[in-house]
Amino acid sequence: MTIGWKITRECRADLLRHTPPTYQRVIADHVTLSIVGSEPPAPVSTAMIVGRADDGAGVEAMVVALNGSTARPDGKVWHITWSLADDRTARESNDVIAAQGWTATEQRFLVLEPAVW
Repeated sequence: MTIGWKITRECRADLLRHTPPTYQRVIADHVTLSIVGSEPPAPVSTAMIVGRADDGAGVEAMVVALNGSTARPDGKVWHITWSLADDRTARESNDVIAAQGWTATEQRFLVLEPAVW
């Protein structure tokens, strides 16, 4: 099971209105903490979109700061896979961010709920 935080429906709808997806498969659903776990993580006090990465070939991700930091415990960057081309996978967001970095954007607050899926 995967653990992390799901974006509330209301927050997701607002974000998608503000930042329309680039690619046909809209994800814009969650921030992953771990792909192994059975208990939801602790709530975060502050969550914000602070940046964007797009490889121009089918992977778009929004960079997230949780409690003021974009650094995940595993050394990667907190993010939301925003949209994908049909032949791409959400896991590729990590690779795109690592390979090309990300660009700062207007900050947008997120409403996240601890979850297991």
